[in-house]
Amino acid sequence: MIHKFKAKDKNILLDVNSGGVHLIDDLTYDLLEDLEPPFEKECPKELIEKWSAKYPAEEIGETYEEICSLYEDKILFSDDIYGDYAQTAVLSPIKALCLHIAHDCNLRCKYCFASTGDFGTGRKLMPYETGKAAIDFLLEHSVGRDNLEVDFFGGEPLMNFDVVKQIVAYARSKEEEYHKKFRFTLTTNGMLLDDEKIDFMNKEMHNVVLSIDGRREVNDRMRPRVDGTGCYDKIVPNYKKFVQKRGDKEYYVRGTYTKYNLDFSEDVMHLYELGFDEISVEPVIEDQEKGYAITDAELDRIYEEYDRLTEKIAAIKKEGKYINFFHFMIDLDQGPCVVKRLRGCGSGNEYVAITPDGNIYPCHQFVGHEEYKMGNLEEGTFIESIKKEFAGSHVYSKPKCRDCWAKFYCSGGCNANNYIYNGDIHDAYELSCKIQKKRLECAILLKVCELCGEEL
Repeated sequence: MIHKFKAKDKNILLDVNSGGVHLIDDLTYDLLEDLEPPFEKECPKELIEKWSAKYPAEEIGETYEEICSLYEDKILFSDDIYGDYAQTAVLSPIKALCLHIAHDCNLRCKYCFASTGDFGTGRKLMPYETGKAAIDFLLEHSVGRDNLEVDFFGGEPLMNFDVVKQIVAYARSKEEEYHKKFRFTLTTNGMLLDDEKIDFMNKEMHNVVLSIDGRREVNDRMRPRVDGTGCYDKIVPNYKKFVQKRGDKEYYVRGTYTKYNLDFSEDVMHLYELGFDEISVEPVIEDQEKGYAITDAELDRIYEEYDRLTEKIAAIKKEGKYINFFHFMIDLDQGPCVVKRLRGCGSGNEYVAITPDGNIYPCHQFVGHEEYKMGNLEEGTFIESIKKEFAGSHVYSKPKCRDCWAKFYCSGGCNANNYIYNGDIHDAYELSCKIQKKRLECAILLKVCELCGEEL
């Protein structure tokens, strides 16, 4: 399988199964429109007739031979070696928890999938005993895993900061006994950040996600406080202080764009100008009847905006400056391991979420969907059949993904979005797919220019 596309003045060709990316000329680009294996020994006459008005017949024949040679060398139309790996559902040890340390929030974000923080289950904070039991659960179910991950999530985790500290201390106390190493992350809206919390997070958190949507008017429209006022002026100074003290440890600012800010490249640049160089701004995935929701009608405008963002990022890098936009991150050398390519985040199999009540779900977005409740810590229950179902969710179990050129980069998309909007974790949500494909093309273009020393 191949995928080819035009970007600026460049013709880019991706060999899907090998991951190889090639810059090609116009003639090769055009010939590949009509070619797929098996190839004839001689260039088909109809191919020469079709393109002879645009290219000399001799060049058509030579290019055809080059394409055949690349095919024989397994550089183009390479074999799919991944299907066999995917056929057996692999039940993996759990390596990561999303701890819902707070089902409460001091903001009322309008697009919040968590029902403004309580996930529709009532506002509550996780008791230390539940967090401790969650760590014990992870230690028990992570046999064979040396490195474990715990993400403090909400709601707003800093509303339950004392328990965060207690859980971290408990997990650290078990590392030597179990020969494990914990890596912690935390996602915050920044409202409660102060020096004490900053110092603790910079000491203990491997990564920190700072939520902000960009420009003041964009952020405050969708991310108001409980009293309806904006949060931008409160959180920006907090974030600046945090990043300044963070040093070279990982963090990123994370925003959401909606129908109201389809010029989201301006928000990315605004965040960069504020001093943040690790940036993620993602589309809202929401019921399309919501006024702010992204729909198919906005796609052309969104594609144009990603093109603008690509140019802006390329200009920054040309000046020798650093910026990392998470959705343009791509590795054309080796990329993720086979399992990651096939199954993505590992939700429900390698990764689960735990609520303040000790309920276990495949990930944070499944919380409240009782049909996918996997068990409860206090009751000591865990439904292996659900884990097996998610272990069997991969790009070859999803009909829309099997023949998609982007499958090894998106890994079949988000299981939660597939379920929430299509009713089936194996039914890829096409709106997300279309946006993801555009982002991948932009990412490949940037990487090709970087590796080849070409200007955008």
